Amino acid sequence: MGRFALKENDQFLVADEFGDISGPADGLFRRDTRLLSRLSLTIGGRPPSLLQSGVSRDNVYFRAHLTNLPLPELGGTKMPEGVIHLERTRLLWEGRLHEQIALANYGTQSVRIPLEFAFASDFADIFEVRGMRRARRGDALTPALGADHVRLGYRGVDNETRTCTLAFSAPPARVSASDAAFAFELPSHGRAELHLEIGGGDPATPSRARYRAAAARALLAMRRKRRRGATVEDRATPFAAWLGKARADLALLTDDLSTGPYPCAGIPWFSTMFGRDGIITALQMLWLDPTFARGVLGFLAAHQALEHSAFQDAAPGKILHEIRRGEMAALDEIPFRKYYGAVDSTPLFVMLAGAYAERTGDLAFIDGLWPALCRAMRWIEEDGDSNRDGFVDYARGRETGLANQGWKDSHDSVFHADGRAAEGPISLVEVQGYAYAAKLAMAKLARLRGDAAAAVRWRMRAKSMRAAVERAFWFEDDRYYAAALDGEGRACRVRTSNVGHLLYVRLPSARRGAMVVEQLTSTSFDDGWGIRTLARGQPRFNPMSYHNGSIWPHDTALCAAGIAHYGHRQAAARILSELSSTALQFDHRMPELYCGFQHRPGEPPVGYPVACLPQAWSSGAAFMLLQACLGISIAGTTGVVRIERPELPAEMSRLLIWGLAVGNARVDLAFERVGPRIAVTPIGPLPDSVEVLVLV
Repeated sequence: MGRFALKENDQFLVADEFGDISGPADGLFRRDTRLLSRLSLTIGGRPPSLLQSGVSRDNVYFRAHLTNLPLPELGGTKMPEGVIHLERTRLLWEGRLHEQIALANYGTQSVRIPLEFAFASDFADIFEVRGMRRARRGDALTPALGADHVRLGYRGVDNETRTCTLAFSAPPARVSASDAAFAFELPSHGRAELHLEIGGGDPATPSRARYRAAAARALLAMRRKRRRGATVEDRATPFAAWLGKARADLALLTDDLSTGPYPCAGIPWFSTMFGRDGIITALQMLWLDPTFARGVLGFLAAHQALEHSAFQDAAPGKILHEIRRGEMAALDEIPFRKYYGAVDSTPLFVMLAGAYAERTGDLAFIDGLWPALCRAMRWIEEDGDSNRDGFVDYARGRETGLANQGWKDSHDSVFHADGRAAEGPISLVEVQGYAYAAKLAMAKLARLRGDAAAAVRWRMRAKSMRAAVERAFWFEDDRYYAAALDGEGRACRVRTSNVGHLLYVRLPSARRGAMVVEQLTSTSFDDGWGIRTLARGQPRFNPMSYHNGSIWPHDTALCAAGIAHYGHRQAAARILSELSSTALQFDHRMPELYCGFQHRPGEPPVGYPVACLPQAWSSGAAFMLLQACLGISIAGTTGVVRIERPELPAEMSRLLIWGLAVGNARVDLAFERVGPRIAVTPIGPLPDSVEVLVLV
């Protein structure tokens, strides 16, 4: 049975295709607590029959069209199948679930329609929902029953009281702490409505007016999110549907914080702020919408670690891995209240700051960020290098922390060529690339801030870092880089997609880069649906695994961007086409990951059963892939839009970009296939402050 999700700031809902909250991971969640664990609707004691359901394209509404099964005589009338239409429409707004139930009788006789809701609130922490066992839980409070509402409550071990109130627009005929029953008398072709509001706090008084007001505000808020930044128009290919859904999913996942917009990682398990995910999503969207980068940088700087904590894997200067707000985090039953167990988020943070400054020229913001950037670099060069070998490494401080702390953070993702697990502290190859890029970013930022001496120092450190990576990680016999070094300096000579991230930061020489591209684009990595996380034939390869042979769209996009950096833009265009075909098979919505089985004509890709959907960096992958194909970069400091040897997938002939911000100006561009090349034409006159430079 399918699952559908809605989200609005710090609350989200997962329910089945009927609109029922019925599965073990379903629920209405807010701040990592499940407020509502069950909500099911029946007609005359029987579930309705499903006609159609789904979430609107803009991700604001869920709507289910239902009808009745045959019912026995009720109030003197036997109700045949399919005469009652029940339309169930819901949305989330300002901490509440708003639901409208519209009933219509298409029969020839008057009928009495008994409608029942069964509900429950377990107030489970999201980590409990994921399967964690707790030694102790709080206490359920005595339900409060009103004429038109039910209030359920829980007092946690943290002494916090959490409540869930279900309020109805009409008093139920019967109400208890677990169900509510209604009876509607409808004449032939008669109609009726019932409104519900569900959420924490005091009961509301649901009505059609309140529902419409909430819907109008929710639609407006979502429209504003979707209209941030430039837009891409491609009407002729399935890629357009993927782009549209990806943009809508990013809007859905974005929380508007005081520091700016922040894309939460994914639904259901990661609907919160993650450092790594937020940074990579911001990098994916930077060329179209720099506001993501500013919001992510501002939030992460505000939550940067300032002291050591083995429990939180924290050290001064380190950038957040994730933040949690549930009961278990508050009680330190888990380390994730503010958790810093990510070895890559800190160099990625500095990388993003450098890219943001170059893209926008917003040096005033960088000046405010400068102390956080300096602290981050101190961590990279001091605490981040625990064995003082010049490489950034990790080893968790406590058993409660993550064993592996790169983006492939599953327990079995880092190993040697014989399949043995690597022992820490572990230095991942892509993290050294990020650290190299962070030092280059500091050199550029120092130059922009007028500190020429610091710029030279950082550039020399970057050069030294690059040489060290080439010396320690490259193996000429493999024509590839090792995935990692273990705690004794031994290389994990395993062919992983992580090496594609080195291409993204342009660390390898041209010769070595070409060898990496050759392997990443071979069938051992590229299965026709994208780039596998682990090459076929390697130890632990399993196309059904989480990180050892599956395909992650964001990872494929980073690899493809790197492939394009090394002059293989046609290969990047082919990969974009592969992922576009994949998105089509997943109803235009790219999941967190999917299985790495080889593409077979006429057969769809194989999904991963518990993948998050939607996922922010999977949505952003479409835009990073497109940028890689177009070869476009924007320098806000100089007003130059540089487009280098643009390519489009074979099935795409024309693409328009509207409202591309360049400094304080905006430009519109058309990309069109003309014979063997892609022509680039500004739409309308260019602002005086902007230059479009096309290299063919």
